[in-house]
Amino acid sequence: MQILALSLALAAAAVSLSACQALPPEQQRAADEDQCRRYGFKPRTDGFAACLQRIDLYRRAQYRYDSDRLMMGMAFELDPSYYGRPYWRHYRY
Repeated sequence: MQILALSLALAAAAVSLSACQALPPEQQRAADEDQCRRYGFKPRTDGFAACLQRIDLYRRAQYRYDSDRLMMGMAFELDPSYYGRPYWRHYRY
């Protein structure tokens, strides 16, 4: 029983800490600009704008990937038997 209580407490702590990691948009923009400056780009140049754009595109692609993984996990939980079936036409049960 103690193991269950401990695992629930750890799960609750992990969820609450992961919610704290999201930065407000202003702080995210400042962090992105700082990263581009560390890469050597000068502010208000085309290279600096392209750097910010690449960072934003990467973040969006990562969000889509994470979302797709979540949806696939949920679909697998709903019907796990579907994902183990062979796909050829003449398969008999």
